[in-house]
Amino acid sequence: MLKKFLIGFGILAIILTIFPFVAVDYWWIRVFDFTHIQLTLLTLLAFLVYFIRFDVKNVKDYAFITVIAACLIFQFSKIYPYTFLNDLEVKESSVSNSTTLKIYTSNVLQKNKKKDLLLADLKKVNPDVVLLTETDQKWINAVSDFFDGNYQKHVVPLDNTYGMALYSKLEFVDIKTEFLVSDSIPSIHGKLKMKDGKLLQFYAIHPTPPVPQENDMSTNRDAEMMMIAKTSLETELPTLVLGDFNDVSWSETSQLFKNVSTLLDARLGRGFFNTYSAKSYILKWPLDHIFVSEEFRIKNIEVRGDINSDHYPLYTEFTFEPELANEQKPNQPTKSELERANTQIKKYKESERKN
Repeated sequence: MLKKFLIGFGILAIILTIFPFVAVDYWWIRVFDFTHIQLTLLTLLAFLVYFIRFDVKNVKDYAFITVIAACLIFQFSKIYPYTFLNDLEVKESSVSNSTTLKIYTSNVLQKNKKKDLLLADLKKVNPDVVLLTETDQKWINAVSDFFDGNYQKHVVPLDNTYGMALYSKLEFVDIKTEFLVSDSIPSIHGKLKMKDGKLLQFYAIHPTPPVPQENDMSTNRDAEMMMIAKTSLETELPTLVLGDFNDVSWSETSQLFKNVSTLLDARLGRGFFNTYSAKSYILKWPLDHIFVSEEFRIKNIEVRGDINSDHYPLYTEFTFEPELANEQKPNQPTKSELERANTQIKKYKESERKN
């Protein structure tokens, strides 16, 4: 009986490993992109406990444990780049007197009534740029006193949990709201002017997640990410893209976004920095991101404390060191990657025509 249970446990680990290979956008497939940390631990557990009833004379046991081991290797390969075992993609700041840029992004949870917790945390870190998502008018009113005076603002309050609010000590240039895939899902595009007059290209996004109560498929999310990736590729300015992506760093979509945009992931070589879910001890993964071009280096990155949201805030302090950009310059996207990005956008447009 125990061996049958262990075999069933192992088969579950195998099935969950295979699911993300299915090339469809349905939420019940794409949701397994999120869980590679948990699946790695589950597969490791299945591998270890199977030895309790391992029969050294049984060829089937060798075959089964080999498949489990292969699943474990695959699962770990997805998350390994985000551990300290990997090289840093965005290198550490090299000098203390470089131009610094402190960025704070947080999904505040629209229905969150403890707004003072966010304000207290903002006071502690005193960021230069703040992006808040899930902001309705109540949230805009609640934080207005903190941002009045020192910050420029561009706010898009909405009651559908996709409101956005951008605040910056840096001057805005050509900041505007775009609706790339839906007239109810905004993104913010524009430039930020640093104290020395240099411009930074900036994009803030919060696409819909592939979950049944939001969107049955990941098509819209994937298309919005690819649109931003292609736009980022075309700009010649140092670039920042941040927000609640509703996707994990290691998914095929996020990897394609990174490669097509030629932006760097602050997490690589540093850690998972899980920002979701603040309400669970087990189901945690990185959904809030910041991608930067090669001119930036990292002085500090951290997940902040509980603000009564289902997300934790992500705080990153960069230094701007364009003279060292060639040391971490990414490769240009391949023809295949560009074709895949275009295919994602085409799928979205086709689905819109059908609707």
